[in-house]
Amino acid sequence: MTNLQTVFEKTRADRRAALIGYLPAGFPTKEGAVAAATAMVEAGCDVIEIGLPYSDPLMDGPTIQDAVHRALTNGTRIADVMRTVEGVAASGAAVLVMTYWNPVDRYGADRFARELADAGGAGVITPDLTPEESGPWCDAAASAGLGTVFLVAPSSTDDRIQAVAGCCTGFVYAASLMGVTGARTSVSAAAEGLVKRTKAHTDLPVCVGLGVGTGSQAAEVAAYADGVIVGSAFIRRLLDAPTESEGLTAVRALAEELATGVRTRQEA
Repeated sequence: MTNLQTVFEKTRADRRAALIGYLPAGFPTKEGAVAAATAMVEAGCDVIEIGLPYSDPLMDGPTIQDAVHRALTNGTRIADVMRTVEGVAASGAAVLVMTYWNPVDRYGADRFARELADAGGAGVITPDLTPEESGPWCDAAASAGLGTVFLVAPSSTDDRIQAVAGCCTGFVYAASLMGVTGARTSVSAAAEGLVKRTKAHTDLPVCVGLGVGTGSQAAEVAAYADGVIVGSAFIRRLLDAPTESEGLTAVRALAEELATGVRTRQEA
């Protein structure tokens, strides 16, 4: 298992940000998700987030909702998520699961953490779990050796950022804007300020997601963040591809573009 600390130690030594890619398990198919995520790693992604398909994805925009719907239609369950993690972890990347809290709560936090660790997972991102309610999950994750990742947003007060960062052991996820996921023509101007405010409260890496979809945007964010998170842009390549093979080619090309971007580190 590649852990997050190892990833960020390497990227810091390389004087660059980490590239973190997202795909839901079961999309475009159960096997296709492993193939696509592996292609992303081979083309430059350091970390992969595997989404656990959920019927009520409140944070997700239409692109990810479309992919999640297809994954659910494909019959994707938690066992498939674990198999996907195991398959992608074989690529050598650190693999996280991105999930809303309800599926984990119903499955059992200890059971979920133990099975994810056994599959080679490095941690979990829980976008809707609050610090006040995170104790059982943080304990389960710590027992299994998993990193915990929680979100801060531009609207977060300094006290809230401190509370959220205090629950994180992997990195802090800085949502660049208020709203749902999705690639945009520009990265929110609030992102840099949010990263600076978050770094005042933690020594953990701070990674920016929501709105990044091009190499130039990745370079812009890499100038001030420890990691650049991209999801919808990868999914759009797969949705638009006429065949699965062409989809793999498309996500590989995007990962190469983004990997070049995080190594460019343009000044914002």
